[in-house]
Amino acid sequence: MKNESLISNFLAVKNQIPEGVQLVAVSKNHPADNIKTIYDAGQKVFGENKVQELEEKYEILPKDIEWHLIGHLQTNKVKYIAPFVNTIQSVDSEKVLKEINKEAFKNSRIINILLQVKIAEEDSKFGLTISESKTIFESYLNGKFPNIKITGLMGMATFTENKNQIKTEFLKLKNLFDDINKSSSFETLSMGMSDDFELAIECGANSVRIGSAIFGARNYKE
Repeated sequence: MKNESLISNFLAVKNQIPEGVQLVAVSKNHPADNIKTIYDAGQKVFGENKVQELEEKYEILPKDIEWHLIGHLQTNKVKYIAPFVNTIQSVDSEKVLKEINKEAFKNSRIINILLQVKIAEEDSKFGLTISESKTIFESYLNGKFPNIKITGLMGMATFTENKNQIKTEFLKLKNLFDDINKSSSFETLSMGMSDDFELAIECGANSVRIGSAIFGARNYKE
């Protein structure tokens, strides 16, 4: 019965997402069995917040899963996911970017990354300023980070019921995305979660990170 409920949730979400918009199923704090159920229903892209949990799930789940790290990443944890992670969506400093580039080189890989831009008013949210994002991207274009590929931008809106504020924050990121795209070819604009993904898509997101709408309430570990 639980599997049927998960699949029903997943299909309901899929039906709300237009063609051309990537769904990242956020599986943090949910067991591998639940991930496998959604995987068997056709989902291949999953997002995790914590390095250790991502490592553990990678080891026991199908190897064709495209794993995205979407949580804050410390430099000393990069080495654990560098051998297999597809995309790191949460790059919020040049220091982290340098470490990803170093570990990607060690593993003979090119790792996809998104620059996380701080668009929310909340102090608890991580992210680069618009100016920092542009400076880092310019360094990247000049060949500074040969073992990473910056594929786009990620942002999280303020946790609020004020839809106008959320929309303003999403459009701020969309404007930066468009501005950078004048001289490059960004692929991914990652905005929106379970509560606001429809608005994010309206504002130009082509990748959304959805957890609770698929998996239900999170089972937080002790």
